[in-house]
Amino acid sequence: MENLLLSVNVTTILIAVAIGLVILLLAIFLANVPLKVWFRCAISGTRVSMAKLLGMKLRGMDINNIIGNYINGRKAGLNISVSDLEAHVLAGGDIEKVVDALIAAHSAKIGLTIQEAKAIDLAGRDVRKAVQDSVIPKVIETPMVSAIAKDGIELRVKAKVTVKTNLNKLIGGAGEETIISRVGEGIVTTVGSAKTHKEVLQNPDIISRVVIDKGLDDGTIFQILSIDIADIDVGRNIGAELEQRQAIADKEIAQAQAEERKAMAIAAEQEMKAKAQEMKAHVIAAEVEVPKAMASAFRNGKMGIMDYYKLQNIQADTTMRKSLSKSDDDQGIGK
Repeated sequence: MENLLLSVNVTTILIAVAIGLVILLLAIFLANVPLKVWFRCAISGTRVSMAKLLGMKLRGMDINNIIGNYINGRKAGLNISVSDLEAHVLAGGDIEKVVDALIAAHSAKIGLTIQEAKAIDLAGRDVRKAVQDSVIPKVIETPMVSAIAKDGIELRVKAKVTVKTNLNKLIGGAGEETIISRVGEGIVTTVGSAKTHKEVLQNPDIISRVVIDKGLDDGTIFQILSIDIADIDVGRNIGAELEQRQAIADKEIAQAQAEERKAMAIAAEQEMKAKAQEMKAHVIAAEVEVPKAMASAFRNGKMGIMDYYKLQNIQADTTMRKSLSKSDDDQGIGK
């Protein structure tokens, strides 16, 4: 009897332990299996296996985010899979933007695959905004561009460029800065080719035509739809300013040359004065020798007293003639 009771107790204990293990395993299963997410998929008509959800849970994925975007995409008619979204999340992408962009492109009947959308997102561009800009064109306003016509008049031009995003060129294509630079270059070229600034003022649309014909959107992520001149102002007369500066420069050069010639003339005058003083010095030196020569002539008997008086008379006559000549000259000037 005791053996029977002991056997019953052991059996009861084993059954209790088994039940406890089952309850524990069931609790662990329920704690890790996202039944709520699975039920949400089931009632939305986008079935996902429990094994796949459990695998995503064990890999630490944000199940609510992935499944939520998956359901939104499938409801919108997209042909996407949970694996595509999971792979994009693991690559560091934003599946919400990708799904929103795909839904918008599908609604607008724009050919955009999930692989292209994922590539655009991973390239660092906002794929959602790109699709919006592809559906609704955007306007890029250039800064004020200064250009000079052939007549030397400056024109300041501001343009508005209407573009739409080209989804096929989003990867590797140039952005807004390139469009603005190319349009500015086109404005400078067009205005610079005009004979007068009045031609541009009368027909500002020639800028738009020339710029569009250049195909400035090649290699960019945009397709230029139109270019409109928002503002055009007349600036400075660059040609007149350059001519004025040239005239001032020529004047300064002429003044410098005149000063140089003046300095040379003054130097020549001073040189002539110096030579005159030198000649006067020679004359004075010669005159000093005259008394000496006369004294020597008296001593040597080569000159007598009468000769001396005759020389004095000649000198007096010469002095008188000079005085009379100067007096006549003064009277002539007075008349």
